[in-house]
Amino acid sequence: MTTYILRRLAIGVGVLLLASVLVFTLVAESGNPLGPLLANPLTPQSTIRLKILALHLNDPLWQRYWIWFSHVVRGDFGVSNNGLGVGHQLEIHMFVTLRMVILSTILSIFLAISVGLISALRNGTIVDRGVSVVNFVFLSVPVFVVGLVLKTFVAVPIDQHFHRVVLATAGEQNPLAAGNFFQRLPDYASHTILPTITLVLATYASWAIYQRSTLLDVMNSDYVRLARAKGISPRRVLLRHILRNALIPVTTVIALDFAGILGGAVITETVYGWNGLGRFFLDGVNNLDVNVTLAYLMLTAVIVILFNLMADIAYGFLDPRIRYGKQ
Repeated sequence: MTTYILRRLAIGVGVLLLASVLVFTLVAESGNPLGPLLANPLTPQSTIRLKILALHLNDPLWQRYWIWFSHVVRGDFGVSNNGLGVGHQLEIHMFVTLRMVILSTILSIFLAISVGLISALRNGTIVDRGVSVVNFVFLSVPVFVVGLVLKTFVAVPIDQHFHRVVLATAGEQNPLAAGNFFQRLPDYASHTILPTITLVLATYASWAIYQRSTLLDVMNSDYVRLARAKGISPRRVLLRHILRNALIPVTTVIALDFAGILGGAVITETVYGWNGLGRFFLDGVNNLDVNVTLAYLMLTAVIVILFNLMADIAYGFLDPRIRYGKQ
């Protein structure tokens, strides 16, 4: 198993290096980060020259990549257009976003597997049809619509009923909140509940639909029929033969879709006014800030590759044939 993990890790590092070259080239050639300064006739030429030197804009592209990559290895990602350290900004915004993304991912996986299992076991019944309708509704509705509906028809009535803010609709925390982490925990929860629910509803549906389809395929397979004919208990057939094998392709989908969760988090943060990675990325794009944009995209690449590595490791536990290279 260790050899299998190391082999997958080496492949992930290679993919990350190729992704870094591609991402840097595309972002560096997308526009001039000094555009706003050049458009202002009052900007001193000395300021422009200093910015050009600081951002290495006169250097060849390969040399700019090497300078940027050396900063990435040290974890600081260089400086932004306004002279602030990108690595420190990325760390602050990342922890804001991860508070929502990690919780929503866990809940989405649990909900998708549960809903898909219920729908497959009740295949063709009114329960299955009802669940399928709900899944397709959430699959087709945009994230920002789900967020606006929850804010208007859930948060506002609840807050009005209790005459206080129970479900906050703006910001990731109350800037006036004081005390240690545990004292501020109710405030964190108040601001996190709605964005998390929004991201869960926008994420779980496609996984649940895929889980149902995979379960139905496995349930109709020959080895499941054989297990039932041998008198194995229905519970063991479900857990050992059906669910375990059905989780393998779903694991792939979840790992590949994690980048989509981050994309949904950008929209969700915009709807709820969170100052997380979404705001960080959008500000970087709007300001043509190469280092900020690259920092976000490289973080996304690392997370996607990491989740694919975790999916590969999960395959090894779910199906030992994959672990030992037997197809």
